[in-house]
Amino acid sequence: MREDGKLDYIELPAANLPQTKAFYSQAFGWTFVDYGPTYAAFDQGLDGGFDADPADRTRAPLPVLYARDLEAMQTRVEAAGGRIVRPIYAFPGGRRFHFADPARTEMAVWCES
Repeated sequence: MREDGKLDYIELPAANLPQTKAFYSQAFGWTFVDYGPTYAAFDQGLDGGFDADPADRTRAPLPVLYARDLEAMQTRVEAAGGRIVRPIYAFPGGRRFHFADPARTEMAVWCES
C-alpha cells in the first residue's frame, strides 16, 4: 500500500538502455516494461526504472516518494527548506515534482492523478 512520504520508486540512469536491460536480465533475471525508446520500468522488490533520455538525465539515482495530495506535499517540502528543482508536471501514470533537500540531494514526489 502506498503511503505519503514513503519511498515508492527509484529511477536509475542508463546511458545505453538495451545494454543496461541485457545486463540486469542476464545477471539477475529481471524483466522490463518499456515506455518508449528511452525508459524501461522494473519491479524487483521496489519498483523502478532506467532512464536513458539524454535530455532529462541526472547522473545519480533519483529516489521517488509518494503523495496522495501532490500540491500539499510540495508546500510541506518548501516549508521544510526544500528547493523545487522541477515544478509539478504530468508523465505517463501520474504527476510529480522534483526537489533538492538542504544537502542538495535531488528527489521526486509523485501521485497517480
